[in-house]
Amino acid sequence: MESVQHAREGRPDVVVLVGDVQPRGMAEAERLARLRYVRETELAEALPGADALFMWDFLSDAVAAAWPSEGGPAWVHIASAGVDRLMFPGLVESETVITNSRGVFDEPIAEYVLGLVIAFAKDLHTTLRLQGERRWLHRETERITGARALVVGTGPIGRAIGRRLSAAGLAVAGAGRTARDADPDFGVVHSIERLDEVLAEADYVVLAAPLTPQTRGMVDAVTLARMRPSARLINVGRGALVAEPDLVEALRAGRIAGAALDVFEDEPLPPSSPLWEMPNVIVSPHMSGDVIGWRDELVRLFADNLGRYVSGRHLRNVVDKRLGYVGSGPRAGSNQRG
Repeated sequence: MESVQHAREGRPDVVVLVGDVQPRGMAEAERLARLRYVRETELAEALPGADALFMWDFLSDAVAAAWPSEGGPAWVHIASAGVDRLMFPGLVESETVITNSRGVFDEPIAEYVLGLVIAFAKDLHTTLRLQGERRWLHRETERITGARALVVGTGPIGRAIGRRLSAAGLAVAGAGRTARDADPDFGVVHSIERLDEVLAEADYVVLAAPLTPQTRGMVDAVTLARMRPSARLINVGRGALVAEPDLVEALRAGRIAGAALDVFEDEPLPPSSPLWEMPNVIVSPHMSGDVIGWRDELVRLFADNLGRYVSGRHLRNVVDKRLGYVGSGPRAGSNQRG
């Protein structure tokens, strides 16, 4: 189902879950609907009878506990591409339609991944560390042209990464649910079930897959042992895709050359984590898709979908709740470029 009609005459009642950062530029949404801005502690009281929920605070875990046993919103929109925090039984098994913010983060994350690849190849993280120590240490660096990248996750973000890395001269392949040749963005897409077999071919393994029961912990000690000792792991998907203790051990033992991690199972990353001090690790605070103006784009996307909701038109970015993401293929779940 890609469209849903609001439950009452006139402007629908929309609950907006906010955190420390308030959404700006909501005038169009406020014209279309009656918005109630609530925090986590107010959510359980606000949801019963509401027509829709806009999960602006997309890092909140409060929705599952606050979800009403009956009479929940007909539509939930989340201000992120990942919807794993909404995949709890009460919502998945309901008639509620979920939409996400697919399309906002694709190119920014792709640029970020390219920057990380260049940083590793040109040893920029070491250069910055040596500069801070006022040490002059000449080194040779690597070429990225001809290096091989495997992008795990063939949704819009993975595809944008594949196109960006290919344009920079890397040989790129994908890993997804369905194996295929002649893919427009990857050339070859391997079945994710064969991931262990194809990892040894990659100099860079980029995780851009959604978090589902099938992908949770997909990179573990066995997976890491399949990678090349000179390979780097880049995770811009979800932290729980990686078994973090196994990664720490692999890095310490030199079984892989390095890792760039933008997401973690526990965020913020605790100060006690050994990842902070590893010289072959780049840690960033879940910011790979957050460019100047990104919040404004999120608000515009929500307002556009709210207009569709009010008029009974097809919604953009409808999530397949059986899969935990927006369908398959580069343009699924939207009737226009998202």
